Amino acid sequence: MENVIKCKHCSSLNFCKKGFRKTDYRGKIQKYFCNDCKRFFTNDDGFYRMRNNPNIITMSIDMYISNLSSRKMRNQLKRHLSHKISHVSVLDWVRRCTLKVHKFIDKQGYNLGNSFYADETMINREGKLDRFWCCLDWDTRLITGFHYSLSANPIEAQEFLKKSIRKGKPRYIQTDAGVFYPRAFRKLFYSNKIGGLTIEHKIQNVRKTKIHNYRIETVFMKIKDRVLDFRGLKALWSAPILMTAIVIQHNFIENHSTTDEVPSERAGVNLELGDNRWLDLIRLSNI
Repeated sequence: MENVIKCKHCSSLNFCKKGFRKTDYRGKIQKYFCNDCKRFFTNDDGFYRMRNNPNIITMSIDMYISNLSSRKMRNQLKRHLSHKISHVSVLDWVRRCTLKVHKFIDKQGYNLGNSFYADETMINREGKLDRFWCCLDWDTRLITGFHYSLSANPIEAQEFLKKSIRKGKPRYIQTDAGVFYPRAFRKLFYSNKIGGLTIEHKIQNVRKTKIHNYRIETVFMKIKDRVLDFRGLKALWSAPILMTAIVIQHNFIENHSTTDEVPSERAGVNLELGDNRWLDLIRLSNI
């Protein structure tokens, strides 16, 4: 994918290079002059009007989501790169870039398997126990859908299941014995034509089988380990964005420990990302 440069004021392609804009941390940035609207502009590469170097920004995002607090990240940049920033800037970068990348990756086409595993877990947000719902495709290890809510009930379960099948419909979805799931499945997937569900609902009742829904529980172990250090999880408006960042990290950034592949690439989404995958995702999301 190529970033097509156009005038940010009138979207014209009739422009010429006209000097540079000097910045403290990003060096010289090429300026352009539009021959149609007679105005200057710079190309938006995903980091438009951001004062810091894109590599610093993406490294901070990656390290923060990987388990380094925003304050520790600030200290690392100061000690090793003599680069002073506020810990609040790290959180702002994570939230801003997560929203941008999420819109982009939601439009991609995914080649998924037939077996999905879904569950919900409690997230401690400033003493309040919110719910984070997550659905995993076992073939690719891709998180197909997630949902953040204040409680667990059939309506929230229904909303979660809608999001889980947007990327592709499985043959069955396995959940635990939560009482809200059967009603949500009937509401969404019941067909009068076949007299049953279009997507089979498998229930793993740990009290009867003594077996956990372990395929999704392993994902929750990883998520909960990270959430413990999320200081930005205090506000209700911020919490879903940070949880989205964890999902992007799982799906597009890190190799899965079992398959040694990035889940999105196993699902047929090949964006030809380089080593700095966050940097490339942000730039692609701006095209």
